[in-house]
Amino acid sequence: MIAHALIVVDMQNDFCPGGALGVKGGDEILPLLNATINQSEHVILTQDWHPKGHSSFASSHQGKEPYQSIMMPYGEQTLWPDHCVQGTKGADFHPQLNRDRTELIIRKGFRHSIDSYSTFFENDHKTPTGLAGYLRERNIGAITLAGLATDFCVAFSALDAVELGFNTRVRLDLCRGIDVNGSLELMLDKMRQAGVELIA
Repeated sequence: MIAHALIVVDMQNDFCPGGALGVKGGDEILPLLNATINQSEHVILTQDWHPKGHSSFASSHQGKEPYQSIMMPYGEQTLWPDHCVQGTKGADFHPQLNRDRTELIIRKGFRHSIDSYSTFFENDHKTPTGLAGYLRERNIGAITLAGLATDFCVAFSALDAVELGFNTRVRLDLCRGIDVNGSLELMLDKMRQAGVELIA
């Protein structure tokens, strides 16, 4: 029988209200998310884990502001406020997140010169995180994604998961989006077209 995993994306202090890159209402999903974690067969967490001066930070590029875009060797990159820096409180998981049943934590974005939205690949879409191999070894063929943010790390993870052959759904009630220049609707459409099951 094919197993199922809940993948909780980047439920970290910096992505919650009051954090360096706070998502509006990001902490509101925690009670229902924790209940879902308790009911899930397998639970995996992802953690943004940037070194200081990461190439995706606007502060690393003279004259650039957060949310502007630049071209990197791997393609277009949105520039962000400094966030989820390794070893800081902002990079820690939200204190109310239930982590007791976590089997695996995937850290991403720790390579200085490349960002990583997806739980499966860096932003070059070539460098794997190892998650796909872990899921396959555990005979996990279906995943549900939840967390932050809908239109970036959740959506990119969902699109890669479908491409890799996993039965993929996103619990929109357990996500919140940033919505940079219409990114939320754009990524919702991309997920629908790719065959991701969106659950409101």
